[in-house]
Amino acid sequence: MSQSVRAVERALDILLCFSREEPTRSLTQIAESVQMSKTTVHRLLTTLELKRFISRDKATGLYRLGFRLIEMASLVLQDIELQRWAIPYLQRLSSRYGETVDMSILEGSHVMYLEVIESPQRVKIAAAVGQRLPAYYTASGKAILAFLPEERVRPILEKNLAEGNSLIKRTVPEMLAHLKEISERGYAIAEEEYEQDINAVAAP
Repeated sequence: MSQSVRAVERALDILLCFSREEPTRSLTQIAESVQMSKTTVHRLLTTLELKRFISRDKATGLYRLGFRLIEMASLVLQDIELQRWAIPYLQRLSSRYGETVDMSILEGSHVMYLEVIESPQRVKIAAAVGQRLPAYYTASGKAILAFLPEERVRPILEKNLAEGNSLIKRTVPEMLAHLKEISERGYAIAEEEYEQDINAVAAP
């Protein structure tokens, strides 16, 4: 691997070490997460900051993802024809039932939320656009997986199971049987499977 390719890989590792749970991180935390020296990480962070992919709080010294990523994400979303087509239907559903409505796609072993129309109610919960969750533990993920061939679904279920984030414990065969029920019914329900008190229904 050439040095330039390695540098790109390291820079991407730094960007990927941030998460919804840890949106800000110190130099030491980043270095430990990506297993690089502080000197190397600092050099890469400086470059990423100049390009606005990373921003640094001067008061605390903590780093966070920069606004350049939001600009790039908006370009991706604008280019998705499905999203533009679906928004009026999502808005109609949310208005009719007074609940949060979202649209997601399968990305690897996770679902990623492309659009979210929040409930008009004062007390509500909603996924964030761009958020990724284990496919099997969401209603939308189940609705997608239920209509895919088993040879494609099984590795996804194994990955989801290995993450160990579900509140409901099932084996892979039990998961497959559950997906078969969903395919016969035509829609999926998730009841407190990923987070307590969170329920959802979805159709492919």
